[in-house]
Amino acid sequence: MKIAVLGTGEVGRRLAGKLIEAGHEVTLGSRTAGNTAAVAWAAETGGRHDAFEGAAASAELIVNATPGQVSVEALTAAGAANLAGKVLLDVANPLDFSDGPRAVTFENGISLAEHIQRTFPSARVVKSLCTVNNAVMADPSRVPSPHHIFVSGDDDEAKDVTKRLLGDLGWGPDQILDLGPLTTARPIEQYVVLWVALAQALGTQDFNIAVQRAAG
Repeated sequence: MKIAVLGTGEVGRRLAGKLIEAGHEVTLGSRTAGNTAAVAWAAETGGRHDAFEGAAASAELIVNATPGQVSVEALTAAGAANLAGKVLLDVANPLDFSDGPRAVTFENGISLAEHIQRTFPSARVVKSLCTVNNAVMADPSRVPSPHHIFVSGDDDEAKDVTKRLLGDLGWGPDQILDLGPLTTARPIEQYVVLWVALAQALGTQDFNIAVQRAAG
């Protein structure tokens, strides 16, 4: 599959590299085609790099790995026409450390994922992977005990595509919990505040949530 990963930070580079290993054709998108981090990543992995617009135009699926507070700006630069009809996997956390940390919400308390969907109604937005750090995103075996990742979205086919992509990253079917519509991205995104506290208390970022059901 042709995939554009938008964002040249640790999350974007890590996911893009793992998707190349899984056999996908990946372009790392940045604000400028000559972005230093993107150029270095492409040289190291054999992937491609381009500005947001060029990366999105050539992709079948788009991963938003930009900082959450500027994600809509980055996706606007990618071009609404280049997002239309495509699965847009949003892994970003709109986290503000100026007085907190705190998870940012948008108009009427909606999540970033919903804000993206409302801004680009022709995109097929799915939220996932934002409850773990980038290393666990791309290698869930770093957490040896049973643990889970969540999926939210209004388009069932887009969620199925996302679940297959999660499988390519190493997530087993029994580890993927579909929470339902995109509104369920709200609690997923709010969890990041607890995640920061846990990381500080545990002294590691290699951890995740395990959902245990009662017997019977």
